Amino acid sequence: MIASSAASRLETFLSSGIVFSICRVMVVVSISLTGCTQNPYYAAPGSGAWQMSPAPTGVNELDAKVTELNRRVQLLDDNNRQLHTQLAQSEQKAEVYKDEAELLRQQLASVSQQLESSKQLAQDAESRVRGMQASTQMRGGAVIRPNTGLSLQAGQLSLPGLEVFPDGTQLRIRIPADQLFFPGTAQLQPQAATILDPVASQLLAVFPNQRMAVEAYSDNAAAFGGASATPLQLTSAQASAVVDLMSRSGLSAAQLSAVAQGASRPRSSNETPMGRSGNRRIELVIFPDSI
Repeated sequence: MIASSAASRLETFLSSGIVFSICRVMVVVSISLTGCTQNPYYAAPGSGAWQMSPAPTGVNELDAKVTELNRRVQLLDDNNRQLHTQLAQSEQKAEVYKDEAELLRQQLASVSQQLESSKQLAQDAESRVRGMQASTQMRGGAVIRPNTGLSLQAGQLSLPGLEVFPDGTQLRIRIPADQLFFPGTAQLQPQAATILDPVASQLLAVFPNQRMAVEAYSDNAAAFGGASATPLQLTSAQASAVVDLMSRSGLSAAQLSAVAQGASRPRSSNETPMGRSGNRRIELVIFPDSI
């Protein structure tokens, strides 16, 4: 009985050992065939042992967002710099346009002034033409002959207190109108004869055959009304009054003509009393033509 029991146990042990060996071989073969990588010490083909695992997906997305934000910030900085550059250029252009506008304004003012001066010159030329026409009118069949020695002959005149000066080929004697007329009128003052008589006598002696004109000028002040409602009408009446008085002093009526200049050709500014006084004047013009 004992021997039989021992034999049975031995058989069972040997059977178990064989089964264990077979199972062990099958496990190894199964691992080899399936490529199980659960063993941390096992290195997959084509890779080294102890290879690091890839970074989590959340970290990569955060890095991508940061990179995108940096890119956008850089774009904003670039746009900001461009805007500043464009703003500076616009400000420079605005200054240029401002300077050009100021230059145009100055040029316009200059053109306006030149236009006004041209207008004044045209009026002066027209007045001169009227004076020449009046001085060259034939009276009593008189014949005009040129005389070029006026400047030399002017030295023979002695008229203290009066201006005697050449004007091209002409000779002029200037008398303040306030010394001859009551203010704003063509009425001669009592002392007018004491001023004009010596002038007429010397002109008759030095220029007995020269044509002459009496030009009357005024300021731009408003006339008092009546017969002389405008500066032109006032100076016309004043010039005629001087011609009449000098004719009675011996000068021939064929020599003298009256020319009204009104407020044209001011010598000084009409903005001051002194300037207006200087513009009110009588000028005796002696022409190089003789009768």
